[in-house]
Amino acid sequence: MTREKLFEQILLKKSYLCIGLDTDPQKLPQHLLDTEDPVFEFNRQIIEATADLCVAYKPNIAFYEAQGPRGWVSLAKTLEVIPDEIFTIADAKRGDIGNTSELYARAFFENMNFDSITVAPYMGADSVKPFLVQPGKWVILLALTSNPGSQDFQMLKLADGNEEYLFEQVLRTSSGWATAGQMMYVLGATQAEYVQRVRALVPEHFLLVPGIGAQGGSLEEISRLGMNRQCGLLVNSSRAIIYASSGPDFAKKARKAALAVQREMEVLLEELLVK
Repeated sequence: MTREKLFEQILLKKSYLCIGLDTDPQKLPQHLLDTEDPVFEFNRQIIEATADLCVAYKPNIAFYEAQGPRGWVSLAKTLEVIPDEIFTIADAKRGDIGNTSELYARAFFENMNFDSITVAPYMGADSVKPFLVQPGKWVILLALTSNPGSQDFQMLKLADGNEEYLFEQVLRTSSGWATAGQMMYVLGATQAEYVQRVRALVPEHFLLVPGIGAQGGSLEEISRLGMNRQCGLLVNSSRAIIYASSGPDFAKKARKAALAVQREMEVLLEELLVK
């Protein structure tokens, strides 16, 4: 998917919502457990209930890998029911030496036809560039994440009196590897105070922003600080939407939760989007 088509969907749906399909078999509604594929059935109903409210779905690959071959089947079936106009993110956090990254790219882009994949940057350019060779596919590079451990490395100051943080050097260097139509960055919503520093280095890139909802990040704050002339944000919510209910009404409650986010986004887009 191109950047222009993604922006078209944002304008059409008045939404920049990404829904994380972090589907845990231990959290599924009881009535689904007797179905042939409970994980897929859960995802299918979530997608049917929310597809008109979001512009992206982000399966967290670990939730499927942990189930072995059955999980991969559930994931493949899930991708088949996601409408073509919705951006898909393989939240896989891959990144290895070049020939291994080439195989990861083949797995997620060719075999599963994801639009994008999350990649860790710390092995450098040769671990990332194999994901950038296919037209219309995206790398979403980890920049500044929302977990407490982000302080361990990402927030280290560079040596020799340099006032930059390590995550800023990652942004500065990696932005030369691809265009803003090929690469996005992960920026945790709980790191809102650093958005202006991020935007100074990557003003045109999309940011994938996890951390609203269950993790406590502020949609309004991150939107006011991070939105650019093509919106430039995909704000993810996972647990707060897909686990809004554990009963038979789970899809209905998921829609209600997603609708609340979409309506807030509609107001923010009208106010903040640079015309």
